[in-house]
Amino acid sequence: MPGPGDRGGKKEKPRDAKGTLRRILSYLNEYRWAVIGLSCCAFASNIGNLLGPDFAGKAIQAAGAGAGQVDFGVVFYYGKCMLFAYIFSGILTFLVNLGMMRVSRKIVRKMREDVFNKLMTLPVGFFDRNQAGDIISRVSYDIDVIGTSLSTDVVQIITSVVTVAGSFVMMCMISLPLVVCMLVTIPTAILYTRYMGRLTRPRYSRRSAAYGRMNGFVEEMFTGQKTILAYAYEDGVCEEFSAINHAAADAYRDADSLGMTMGPTIGFINNLGLSMIGLVGALFYLWGIVDLGQISSFVLYSRKFSGPINEIANIINEIYSALAAAERVFRLLDEPEEIKDVYGAKVLEQVDGDVEAQHVSFGYMPGKTILHDLNLKANPGQTIAIVGPTGAGKTTIINLLMRFYDVDDGAILVDGNEIRRVTRDSLRRTYAMVLQDTWVFRGTIYENIAYGKEGATMEEVVAAAKAARIHGYVMKLPDGYQTVISEDGGNISKGQKQLLTIARAMLYNTHMLILDEATSNVDTSTERQVQQAMRRLMAGKTCFVIAHRLSTIQNADRILVVNHGDVVEQGTHEELMVQKGFYYKLYASQFE
Repeated sequence: MPGPGDRGGKKEKPRDAKGTLRRILSYLNEYRWAVIGLSCCAFASNIGNLLGPDFAGKAIQAAGAGAGQVDFGVVFYYGKCMLFAYIFSGILTFLVNLGMMRVSRKIVRKMREDVFNKLMTLPVGFFDRNQAGDIISRVSYDIDVIGTSLSTDVVQIITSVVTVAGSFVMMCMISLPLVVCMLVTIPTAILYTRYMGRLTRPRYSRRSAAYGRMNGFVEEMFTGQKTILAYAYEDGVCEEFSAINHAAADAYRDADSLGMTMGPTIGFINNLGLSMIGLVGALFYLWGIVDLGQISSFVLYSRKFSGPINEIANIINEIYSALAAAERVFRLLDEPEEIKDVYGAKVLEQVDGDVEAQHVSFGYMPGKTILHDLNLKANPGQTIAIVGPTGAGKTTIINLLMRFYDVDDGAILVDGNEIRRVTRDSLRRTYAMVLQDTWVFRGTIYENIAYGKEGATMEEVVAAAKAARIHGYVMKLPDGYQTVISEDGGNISKGQKQLLTIARAMLYNTHMLILDEATSNVDTSTERQVQQAMRRLMAGKTCFVIAHRLSTIQNADRILVVNHGDVVEQGTHEELMVQKGFYYKLYASQFE
């Protein structure tokens, strides 16, 4: 059995780095003119930077003319030229970095919008399969890594290419034999960089995945903090986190410890080349082949030539890290979306609430059927209760009615329309839904209740709150309906959150209602009052109710008893009690 550190499955293999890079560049394409302009500024900056050594060499040559022959005017002239060239280069470099940072921020914003919009189109199954923390890690950490790389590494690469090319040209103009000496070490540096790249890229992929697993675990533990405290399992959770944290730290160490050897090694190789230049240059000077100024300029250019190679070796780790992060982001963007509506799908507008399931079979995994040959009939205005033990398939039926999943066999019809031939949006708009797992967001109480109905008036919100028996509580608050609920409703009780969601469903004027243990968090007295109000408000509308407390569904028009994916009994409460079958045993067990 895998330990905590193994969560998330097997280690990731290296992916298509070239394809990932092309997709990142496609985001840059929108700002291509800005990038081209910044590239031109970077080119001009490097030209100024490359003129500096030439002016320095000429100044040294003028200063070394011999005693009494030094023309200080020429020396100061070239010195001023060198200073101006470096100031010009520095100003342009600052502007290029500032501009690229702004471009990268825009790209990060666009990428986050794309990811969030993608999440809104993914099927429910994706969120069932993936940890929330891992998804959040892709939206925040991974995209931040990409943005940081774009704002720094792209400019660095552009600058390095210009510097290397310009330095090489200037060195060739000074002395070809010295260039040959320097180039002896270049193939070694290139081969070493490519070899290390193949080793480090998969390690950075594993590092991103490890951080995603750690974020997922942390999110789970924060969500279940009260349960952890209730079971005094703090030490166990800390041990699990320690294992996962160690796995993430090991992945980080494996990637960076190997990656950090690249810069020093490339620097050592380049210093060997510089040593050869110094030795051969000294001999050439003694033989009169080159003068002192040319050697000085050549050494400065050789440093400019090898410097960017060192820098590229250092930032190659950041590039691989960004590529690994981008792969995770693009894999999310490539996830199959919810199946599109069929061509010519009907838009449901006026719905009576006639719902029928015909020989429906379904399983979340291929070959593992949960519902077997389900048949269900709900006439307009009827209340259908679905009961059964845990894991019987009650919530699965709701998922199929809402088309969160599509049936494997059979068909579900609403007003005679097979739901796979109607638009999902219009189908889901025909239902109001209250779940056992309540969801409220940071905003006012008014905004939370009015969430499902655009343009809802305060009078409508108050009427829904009164029907849900939460108006009295709201009016006791200092700001009434303008009271701000904290994130995830941390400043109100669970029962109050559930009443808010019930009020939201009451305000949403639909022809059908789904209640999945909708009153499980309120007291019995309030539950009776809410049910009475809901029966009045839902008169003439079709209602599906999942309930574990069977006393709450005695007035249902039809009760479906589900066990192991089969409807084993159905009828009214009185009819099922007379049969003394499975329902009778469930009902009796709650009062023993």
